Amino acid sequence: MSECTHDCSSCGESCAERKPDSFIEKPHELSHIKKVIGVVSGKGGVGKSLVTCLSAVLMNRRGFKTAVLDADITGPSVPKAFGITEKAKGTEEVLYPVLTKKGIKIMSVNLLLQDESDPVIWRGPIIAGTAKQFWTDVIWDDVDYMFVDMPPGTGDVPLTVFQSIPLDGIIVVTSPQELVSMIVGKAVKMATMMNVPIIGLVENMSYFECPDCGKHISVFGESHIDDIARKFGLKVLAKLPIDPETAKLVDSGMLELTETTAADPIADAVEEFCK
Repeated sequence: MSECTHDCSSCGESCAERKPDSFIEKPHELSHIKKVIGVVSGKGGVGKSLVTCLSAVLMNRRGFKTAVLDADITGPSVPKAFGITEKAKGTEEVLYPVLTKKGIKIMSVNLLLQDESDPVIWRGPIIAGTAKQFWTDVIWDDVDYMFVDMPPGTGDVPLTVFQSIPLDGIIVVTSPQELVSMIVGKAVKMATMMNVPIIGLVENMSYFECPDCGKHISVFGESHIDDIARKFGLKVLAKLPIDPETAKLVDSGMLELTETTAADPIADAVEEFCK
């Protein structure tokens, strides 16, 4: 073996010092993005998009300029939560995000489809390429915090997003069921393998608070999130309740009017992490 020059680009040897090739894409030259936070889950249906949108709303209220990149191409629900019905505009080279009523920048495949109810019946490489283009071809002008609604699972599309977008950290979302908590371990291990820091865990649908007596009822069974957190040495950022009022605001496209304080610790953790 020849003497190591520490220049892996011109070396064909495989050694412990060799760094893997980077697939990170640069954003558009007119974009100015300070911090990028991914929101992930081991499976769909646990409230990942809700946590993404709530985080953007709360950070926006704190005076930061926020954005949501909806990389969940086959399950785009972000525009619905904000009541966005207009289509994204652009040219052959670039796209411009759509603004919510409070000024949060949004890009989602539903903003490009002729009818938002049209299914996205695309092959994996096209789906992954679209998510990547939302980073490279959209002009994200002046963003303090971008929250990326990641595709669920640990397959090809989430892998591409992990490799393409320079995530500063991620939030892992789960729900109380034991099966889901087990799957969370897969998402945590994937993030570790991709060398992306984990800010912490969020358990959604953790309980329902009785409006009469205030008792917490574990609708989906007892929580396992604390056990998962201890196992991987992570923080539990929040345990979000089943909240009919929040659900109503999402369905009516008025999430920005939420008065819930349950998600405040998530915003606290993001702000502290990014210092």
